[in-house]
Amino acid sequence: MVRLLVTGGAGFIGANFAAYVSQCHSEVEITILDKLTYAGNRDNIAKLLGSHVRLIVGDICDGPLVDKLVCQTDMVVHFAAESHNDNSLRNPWPFIQTNIVGTYTLIQAASKYHKRFHQVSTDEVYGDLPIPGNGEKFTATSAYQPSSPYSASKASSDMLVRAWIRSFGLQATISNCSNNYGPYQHIEKFIPRQITNILSGRRPKLYGNGNNVRDWIHVSDHSAAIWDILTRGRIGETYLVGADGEMSNRAVLEMILKIMGQPQDAYDIVKDRPGHDLCYAIDATKLRNELGWRPQYTDFQSGLQATINWYLTHQERWQEDKNSVEEAYTRNSQ
Repeated sequence: MVRLLVTGGAGFIGANFAAYVSQCHSEVEITILDKLTYAGNRDNIAKLLGSHVRLIVGDICDGPLVDKLVCQTDMVVHFAAESHNDNSLRNPWPFIQTNIVGTYTLIQAASKYHKRFHQVSTDEVYGDLPIPGNGEKFTATSAYQPSSPYSASKASSDMLVRAWIRSFGLQATISNCSNNYGPYQHIEKFIPRQITNILSGRRPKLYGNGNNVRDWIHVSDHSAAIWDILTRGRIGETYLVGADGEMSNRAVLEMILKIMGQPQDAYDIVKDRPGHDLCYAIDATKLRNELGWRPQYTDFQSGLQATINWYLTHQERWQEDKNSVEEAYTRNSQ
């Protein structure tokens, strides 16, 4: 058996990755390390737990625990992170602690025991592109220009990984991915928030003019990309993961409303978020050419329909949290 440690494996992307590996690579024994904060849910991985998948509830900042688990594994895929921009603006400290100190703790252990390590990061470390739709895209050599405490903490963790590769021989790769969508995503995020607003009889909310562009990728395609990088990527390299899915927030919201049988103007404009990046777009040429990865979810509307169906049929997974999420948005906008 190949032993794989997945940090943050009960969260949105981590749980989908664990499911992908479990289904497609039965020779892999998976240990999920997750603190089970509000963004991690045991139900996301309940069907996976068994002889080849186990859950350890713990903190990536817990040095002795991390040392023990890394010693017992062959490969580490690091998803665990505080990731919501709005939360980082209100209270940056958890982002510094988890995203920087937690990553340091993991790479210290991975370097000590000579384990393969993969850092899952975000395109937000690059800041934003100035003009949506002009063809400019982020590449692995784009300068880091983070705009929020969240993206700054992820940029910092990437830099730590790069330093440990060079100074201590860490056997690591990094991937920076565009915006994910799909099942299990917490309802504070843009797409599930709009879907659950409509399902719960609330009017969706749109920051500013809604012209901010994001590059959308289905979480299953991201999972496949990470596996390819982990198993065939070149040590020390950074790979960007994107599916050429650039679309404005306004266009995405109006597509959701249309699919759900609502008027396409049935939303409210609210005050823009501080430091709101204008445009993200990913150049995934390196990943495609070197590793042969290709996205399978190339029809965004059908992927969005499937995502809407998941939230419709799993209302017990989000209804209890809906009021508190909307109350937090209201407080942040004041």
